[in-house]
This record gives sequence, structure tokens and C-alpha cells, in this order.
Amino acid sequence: MNNDIVCIYYSRTGKTERAMREIAHALDCELVEVHDRVRRSGALGWLRCGLDAMRRRTKAISRLEMKRQLWEYKLVILGTPIWAGRCSSVIRGLLKRRGYEMADVAYVITHRSEESYREVFDQMDQYLKHPHAADVSLRPGSTGYVFWRDQFLRTCAELTGAELRPVTEELAAEANREAAASERPEVEKTPKKPE
Repeated sequence: MNNDIVCIYYSRTGKTERAMREIAHALDCELVEVHDRVRRSGALGWLRCGLDAMRRRTKAISRLEMKRQLWEYKLVILGTPIWAGRCSSVIRGLLKRRGYEMADVAYVITHRSEESYREVFDQMDQYLKHPHAADVSLRPGSTGYVFWRDQFLRTCAELTGAELRPVTEELAAEANREAAASERPEVEKTPKKPE
């Protein structure tokens, strides 16, 4: 296992989690999920997420269960969904409280629209000692997803001297199928009448 890299993420719907699992697998590194103490499920949770992001409001986050101290990692990869054109309030909370402890940081953002959200990286850099080392903007289910993920992985491997493990196409294809299926509206099926 590569002890110089840690992947830390927040995922409300599971899309960011799947992307971060692929990245952690390829880099053979630790994967840590972070939460805050706010109910974010359902329609009301979705609205709360957008309002919190727009107002830049954060709550206390869960304790990070990692093998080492945050400042001991050569690279911290942060994964977040986009909420109302900004990073999630959960990752913003982590950056506000612990961003100064991170040496080099790389960002993974996931979103549903065609926009790349480049300005989000600058918003997140405000909480660090120096600008981030690498970034990627991923749209799960899109044609360019695997290409951009792999470009990001190569950059992270070069930064840390890590060996890359292949992400099985089955793992990536499954994640993309799940992401695409979750974006399709559900159609109610009516039973056929017997003839």
C-alpha cells in the first residue's frame, strides 16, 4: 500500500465515492470518507446542500480515521461533488478546519452538467498554504470520464513517485452505468391488459 497518499471524499449520492474508489485503487492508497452532522438525504437535504454551499456555511465534520497524521501525507486527494456551483459544504468545512495541515493537495470534483467548474479549484485553494498540485473535473457517465481520470492519475503518480495499478474496465464501466442510470428519470410502467 502507498502510505504517502490519502484520498478523502464526501459523497451524497455515491458518484464521488465511486470516482474516489477508482482513484484510490489505482494509486493503492488509503480511502477516507468524511461527513458533517447535517441530514442531507432526500429533497429537503438536496435544498439544504445548495443553500449551505451558496452561503458558504459549514458544520463540524466527523473525525478522520486515517493511518497517519494529515501533514505526514505527501499528497492529499480531496473529492467533492459540486453544489450550486461550489464545492460541497462538507469538504469546505474540512478545508477551513484542516487545510493548513495539508502539504500538497489534488482535487477531484464531480458534477452532472457539461461545465468544468474550474473556478471551484480557486475557491478551495483559499484555505491552503499554497495552490493545489493537480485537479480533475469529472462528469460520471460521460465519454471523457475515463480519459480525464487517467490523466489525473498519471499526474498524481508523477508527483509522488507512485506505481499505478490498472483500473479494471469492469469497475469503471459499472460506475459509469450506475451514474448514467441514476440520471435517467424513472418511467412508471403500466401493466399490459390481457388480450
